[in-house]
Amino acid sequence: MQLRQIHDIAYQLLPGAERQTTDIVIERDGLVSVRPPLRMTPEQVDETVFSKRMWIYRNLAEWRDLNATKVVREWVNGESFLYLGSSYRLLLVNEQDEPLKLKDGRFQLLRSVIEAAGRAGAQRAFENFFQAKGLPRIAARVAHFASRVGVAPGYVQVKELGYRWASCLPNGDLHFHWKCLMAPLTVIDYVVAHELCHLHHRDHSDAFWNEVDKVLPDYRQRKEWLRQRGANLDM
Repeated sequence: MQLRQIHDIAYQLLPGAERQTTDIVIERDGLVSVRPPLRMTPEQVDETVFSKRMWIYRNLAEWRDLNATKVVREWVNGESFLYLGSSYRLLLVNEQDEPLKLKDGRFQLLRSVIEAAGRAGAQRAFENFFQAKGLPRIAARVAHFASRVGVAPGYVQVKELGYRWASCLPNGDLHFHWKCLMAPLTVIDYVVAHELCHLHHRDHSDAFWNEVDKVLPDYRQRKEWLRQRGANLDM
C-alpha cells in the first residue's frame, strides 16, 4: 500500500483486486482508503478519487462531527464501559484472581494493573477480556450466518485491527476487532454478515449489498448505528 495525494485529498492506495469498481472508504481513524480494480494505474486511481471529491469531503466532515465526542477515559471508579451494547460501571479492586472480571453487574479491574502500567495496562486488560469472551460468541454467529450466506469461512479471530471493524482475508479467514464486542448483538451480527458476504463479492458493489440484504433486510439501520456511534466504542 502507498500514500498518495491528489490536490487536497490524501489517501491510502491499497493493492488492486479482482473487482469492477473502485472502493473508497473513510476508515475509523478518518483515513481515506482506496482499493481499485487490478487493471487501474495509480494515475487512473487519482482521477477516480478526484471525481469523487465531493463525496469524500462530505463524509470526512461527517466523520469529524461524529468523532468530536470521542470517549476519553480516566480509569476511575464509576466510569462506564460498554459490553454487548450494555453499560457497566468500573470498580477498582485490590484483590482478585484475574486482571479484569465482569461480576455483579460491574467491570472489576485490579487496581494494581493501573498502578503498574497505567492506561495501556488497563486497556490491555479489557482487550484480553473481550478477545477471550468474544471469540466463542462471534464464532457462533459466523457459523449461524455462514449457512444462510452459503459460504464456508476459514478461521475466526478476535484481535486488534487498528481502524477496521473486521476483515475478510483472501483465504477465507475472518478477523474481527475486539472493540466490536462493545456493540449491541444486532450490530455484531451485521459486521459478521458483512464479512461473510465478502466471500461472494470482494467489493462493495450493488451485488455485494444485495447479498447482505438477503441475509439482513434491515442491515441499513444496523450499518447506520455503527456509523453514528462507532466512535464511542473505544477505550
